[in-house]
Amino acid sequence: MKALFIQAINEMMHHKLRTLLTLLGMVFGVGAVIAMLSIGEGAKVESTRLIESMGLRNLVISEKQNDEETRKEIRKNSIGLNLNDMRSIRNSLPFVTHSCAEKNINTYSLFSKNGESNSSVMAVSSGCFSMSNLQVADGKLFTVDDNNSNKQMAVIGADVAKSLFPNESAVGQLIKINHLWVEVVGVLKQEKLSKNEIQGIKLGAEHNRIFLPLSTAHKRLKTPDMESQIDNIRVTIDESIQPQVAALAIDKLLKRRHGNIDDFEIVVPASLLNQQNKTQKIFTIVMSSIAGISLLVGGIGIMNIMLATILERTKEIGLMRALGARKSDIKNQFLVESATIAAVGALLGIVMGVILSFAIQSFADWPVQWSMFSIVLAVGVCLLTGIGFGYYPAKKAADLDPILALQKN
Repeated sequence: MKALFIQAINEMMHHKLRTLLTLLGMVFGVGAVIAMLSIGEGAKVESTRLIESMGLRNLVISEKQNDEETRKEIRKNSIGLNLNDMRSIRNSLPFVTHSCAEKNINTYSLFSKNGESNSSVMAVSSGCFSMSNLQVADGKLFTVDDNNSNKQMAVIGADVAKSLFPNESAVGQLIKINHLWVEVVGVLKQEKLSKNEIQGIKLGAEHNRIFLPLSTAHKRLKTPDMESQIDNIRVTIDESIQPQVAALAIDKLLKRRHGNIDDFEIVVPASLLNQQNKTQKIFTIVMSSIAGISLLVGGIGIMNIMLATILERTKEIGLMRALGARKSDIKNQFLVESATIAAVGALLGIVMGVILSFAIQSFADWPVQWSMFSIVLAVGVCLLTGIGFGYYPAKKAADLDPILALQKN
């Protein structure tokens, strides 16, 4: 076998340009398969991380955005999302383990001693930090007692701290929101995310947001007419129930409380993850199929070069048969040659796949997740393609009549 391999290498070196052109199909095919699978797997891992940042066991009930006229009609039967809704969910549905409320604050003035900011302001109950996987890098988070005591304090995102308090600690500093002065008690730890949203859901907004105790906002800041008491309710459900089933139960409960008015919507992160995985799977299949076409073209190239080689080496084949070589020896020789071409193409394809993956990652800012499975799959398919398309020429060479082959001009 070693002798057959060396002979195959010598034959490839004897026809460098023809071999190179044949290799290109395999190189592009393997490189494309590796690049597409690694990028697809990277996108899947990143999407999972992004959605998990919302909490896979969390559900988010949000007030629907409507124009003023529609809102007036809705308010005849429903006051919108409110704290009693959250209490009812906790008390009526045993699978709900945690809950918190959020309210976006309309801000017309926001500044510190260093200048102004356009950051958004949200009032939250204390449990929202843990449910949203938010942690402090400096200072502390406000507690249930702080919320109940209407404390004038705030926790701010990392970007807010940089803009309002550059080159100094924000903890202990004062900021003014509309007419209300509050003390910064904590700065959130910033987590780098590759995307700002996924399937229309905003992510990472907390980096440029100020958080107030919900009770303080209700008492100290004015809420415009017709607005609901809260904008979002977050709930955490236990492992005993599927998120989609829990969402259906919450939907029925709130519709009864809201006079059967559909003025809210429920976001299920677990459903987003399932949908994202389905989309990513389709993307991977389509892109891998396109990449597979290159391997098919490369296989056709191998068949073509092997057929041409047989025509050039007809007398050599006849001489080998006359000297006692068996049909299986001739077949094996040409199969080894086609497999060698495929193997060299696969190795070069791995290099190209790595380069292509990093190029796409750099220019398109797509994550890459390397998988040994993708490399083994691409190389395996390449070798099978080379051997499969090389079998017919090898069999044709083995079936040549040695007498006729020796008489070939």
